[in-house]
Amino acid sequence: MNYHWNWSVLLQQVATGENSTYLGWIAHGFVITAMLTLVAWLLALALGTFFGVMRTLPGRWPRFVGMSYVSIFRNVPLIVQFFIWYFVVPELLPKAMGDAIKNLDPTVQFFVTSVFALGVYTGSRICEQLRAGIQALARGQVHAALALGFTRAQMYRHIILPQVFRRILPPLTSEFLIISKNSAVASTIGLLELSGQARQLVDYTAQPYESFIMVTLAYVALNFLILQLMSGVRRHFARPGLMGE
Repeated sequence: MNYHWNWSVLLQQVATGENSTYLGWIAHGFVITAMLTLVAWLLALALGTFFGVMRTLPGRWPRFVGMSYVSIFRNVPLIVQFFIWYFVVPELLPKAMGDAIKNLDPTVQFFVTSVFALGVYTGSRICEQLRAGIQALARGQVHAALALGFTRAQMYRHIILPQVFRRILPPLTSEFLIISKNSAVASTIGLLELSGQARQLVDYTAQPYESFIMVTLAYVALNFLILQLMSGVRRHFARPGLMGE
């Protein structure tokens, strides 16, 4: 293979005239990807918890709403959801709100759209994990809590959910990692996260191997940080003797 390796190109000033190097582009993409991953995961966790609880309530309508959320967002390809959030949703909102979204700074608009697309999609997956975790608990706990005078909301908050979150922490960690990888789809609507920066680097430097190797290492570093964060969370909430901890 006749390929000229040139790692020093990453330290050169970018050709656009801005005060940055090509390595600086990768660093900026890393920050955007990390922020997008964290915010989208927090949104997904909130949505997954809300709809996961709804799927286990005794009423028919709450279960139907939870099932509809999962059926719609889990079964539609993620890239399609990105395009719907970016192109369609602003047109469906009231005109003043839609115009306000369209007049946002493009980077902000790309970022907010990506957060909702990733968060809502991943939330539908977390919803099913939470539902399975709740249903795996002994039903006697529910009856005992209600018999002691707990409201259903208090029962979920103080008894059910603390146990469930400890049980499903490994799959939650996996969803966190998956979001970091799915964030690459955000480049299709224009967000310059890591994969978007990689393509931009190739366009300006014509050094694809160096560009994508550096971006790959950046993804590995981000996922390592996520694993360390979630390991710290697991250790913090671990209870000796509970579920092998």
